[in-house]
Amino acid sequence: MLDRLSLGERLRALPRPEGRVTRLTVGALITAAIVALLYYPIGMVLVHRIDDDIAFSPQTPSGGSHAVAVTVRLIERETIDNRWTPMDPFFMPSAPLDNMPNFQIGIRDALSRFTIELTDQIGRVRGSSAADEDLELATGYLRYAPDIWDVDLTESVVPRPSSADQYRNAAESLARYNRRLSEGNAVFERRADNLLGTLERFTADIGSASAVLDGSITDLSSFSIYADDRFYHTKGRLYGYLMLMRALQADFTNVIAEKQLGALWAQTLESLEQAASMDPLVVVNGAPDGTILPSHLAAQGFYLLRARTQIKEIINVLLK
Repeated sequence: MLDRLSLGERLRALPRPEGRVTRLTVGALITAAIVALLYYPIGMVLVHRIDDDIAFSPQTPSGGSHAVAVTVRLIERETIDNRWTPMDPFFMPSAPLDNMPNFQIGIRDALSRFTIELTDQIGRVRGSSAADEDLELATGYLRYAPDIWDVDLTESVVPRPSSADQYRNAAESLARYNRRLSEGNAVFERRADNLLGTLERFTADIGSASAVLDGSITDLSSFSIYADDRFYHTKGRLYGYLMLMRALQADFTNVIAEKQLGALWAQTLESLEQAASMDPLVVVNGAPDGTILPSHLAAQGFYLLRARTQIKEIINVLLK
């Protein structure tokens, strides 16, 4: 018994590793804090990309539509080659991004507008024929909200299609339509009235974008956190229309040549290129007549309105 007590006393007398455990705990907490601090910044840098390549020109199947091919490839680029960031939940490292998501949504808006017109007019024989099934599917998919992730616990635990999934479905539907068109099994009416109607929808959409810019110039301060959101959303929309206008020029070559629209079309593309290429280091929303701080929104609005005016001039020629 004395021996066992002596052994117990000796064991209690041994030094305990409390200091070491404490040091390990503190070290783990510091490491976790450093990882947390770097998680978002590094993730944002790796994901962020404003893909405004104005030389973007995908291949078009023989006999297919250049505008449809551009739409398909732009969707694939923004949902496969790049990450579709508007849908990212808070725990994704790209969630704090705002410029890239707004740019991508702007592109989606332009493509969605064209797809609606394609379904209603260009992709059918006059307005009395049935709409193309693939075009109807694509139109529906592109109307899907841009910020839907796979799971939203506030609504349901059941997974649902994400925005990127739906937009990829739209691309697949449009690609099927273009394949059928190249095989002679679909309709793409290359008439002047169809081009005119499409351009009218474009100008209406661009006009709504100019109204948003006007309100932002008036209401937002020079370094408002929302100024860059407006700027990049408009930039994405104008980039989308630049790509579509260039592709429509190839689709409606005969109409443009017959109406002698080549020079005016080139001027319109130049205005859209200037608007889509704007890339300030910091978006500043100074007064339009400011001396020190520039107004990037006003400058963007100038190119936007010039392009809109030139498209209206094209419409006037098509009406004659």
